[in-house]
Amino acid sequence: MLDLIRVNGAESHELAVTDRGLCYGDGLFETIKVIQNKPLLWGAHIARLQAGCGRLGIPINGLEERFNADLKALLSINPYHTAVLKLTVTRGSGPRGYCPLKAPKLTTITALSEAADFMRKAHDGVELRWCSTPLSVNPLLAGMKHLNRLEQVLARQEWDSPHISEGLMRDPSGYLVEGTMSNLFWCKQGQIYTPELDRCGVAGVLRQTIIDIAAAQLKPVKIGRFTDMALSGAEEVFICNSLIDIWPVIQLGRKSWNIGPITQQLQTLLKKEYNV
Repeated sequence: MLDLIRVNGAESHELAVTDRGLCYGDGLFETIKVIQNKPLLWGAHIARLQAGCGRLGIPINGLEERFNADLKALLSINPYHTAVLKLTVTRGSGPRGYCPLKAPKLTTITALSEAADFMRKAHDGVELRWCSTPLSVNPLLAGMKHLNRLEQVLARQEWDSPHISEGLMRDPSGYLVEGTMSNLFWCKQGQIYTPELDRCGVAGVLRQTIIDIAAAQLKPVKIGRFTDMALSGAEEVFICNSLIDIWPVIQLGRKSWNIGPITQQLQTLLKKEYNV
């Protein structure tokens, strides 16, 4: 079945060729899992979208209401038990050139599609590889899920093996950042770690949810700058995003891990957080 799509509040598959999201990547997006018509972590996704708009100088007046209306319309005809909801906002169309209009007419795109089944990978674990493509350092864009994903596209082109589920990326100084589509965590002696994302990378909604769950029910996550050596000494490794939830990592190059108790406990706590 085709994706269910609404553009600017109406059913449509059309977008102006002058849209700045298409021309310059001038916008942001959110990807949300929907289970039994419940969009998971909806409030956190909307908050991150609005925060990103604020950082880019994109006006947010009425934005949440527009997406709420689209959500209601799409869920009323949703045929899927588990679906993917993608929210996209751009600065809209404008004249040629980088300078944006002072009062832009935003473009909103809301799309609903069937979700893939990731349960097996969540249970059995996944194999990762290193990517040679680095993530550029730019604190002004760090953390945001903006529409320019060329670095991730280049990194994802580095492998085509069906046995590799994800690739890990570093910054130009060699510090760990994230996967091409996921955030990275590891555990050692009961302590959970994750890279700092103040210079590059995407601050995932699920990443923050895991940080919050760990602080409340386990132990605060240590966030910092780490090199590959941190993973060499890790006892557990896992990756996450809002669609895959938590995937235990069992292989990275010559290094292998068992699926550990902290990873499994976080998977259980996350299910409780979702309450579906």
